[in-house]
Amino acid sequence: MWDYTDKVREHFWNPRNVGEVENPDGIGQVGSLACGDALRLTFKLDENKRIKEAKFKSFGCASAIAAASVLTEMVVGLTIEQAEKITNQDIAAALGGLPEQKMHCSVLGEQVLEKAIACYRGRPAGAKEEKMICECFSVTDREIEKAVRENRLTSVEQVTNYTKVGGGCGNCHGRIQEILDWERTEFRKSVRPKLIDIRTISRIQDKPETGNWEKSGNQFPSGQDKINP
Repeated sequence: MWDYTDKVREHFWNPRNVGEVENPDGIGQVGSLACGDALRLTFKLDENKRIKEAKFKSFGCASAIAAASVLTEMVVGLTIEQAEKITNQDIAAALGGLPEQKMHCSVLGEQVLEKAIACYRGRPAGAKEEKMICECFSVTDREIEKAVRENRLTSVEQVTNYTKVGGGCGNCHGRIQEILDWERTEFRKSVRPKLIDIRTISRIQDKPETGNWEKSGNQFPSGQDKINP
């Protein structure tokens, strides 16, 4: 039995904003009934371009319903630019946490919001062509890459927990590992330290310490303020 927080239980037993918004400005749909997780989100903006109403329909487990329910509360009052910054980690945190095996429900929430916003803007979600990696759960390479990057996933098992990809026939495990390896390589490139020019080091070493400057009775150079600890 899963160890759910009180917040998850509350949103499951008393889900908020179930249904569909009339004449919505944004519509998003992810997952499928065949794989056991499907989520639909609709929202409407007010005259100030803030989300005034959001509703969901979900076919899934307690975590999926709770994640969708809390998401509809989170987005109300936000601009589109603010709403699109919501991540699956934000959704999970709003619920007081989720078991790792159920984190895919929060990822589903992030994905459906992304698609609803893309619908509002009149363009498909995602800036590049996507390849289907998992046929069982209809998960693309872009969705896997995003989940790996945002949640710092390092194993196929973790990717399955967060996206459900690989949880069916298992034929896509090799492709999932390729994505993990590629993301790991890209991460190492991004954090590679830069070498400091020897002349820069020399200038730093020659610079007088703040304490000595003050003791000498001199003032700080024009335009510089003393920084208090």
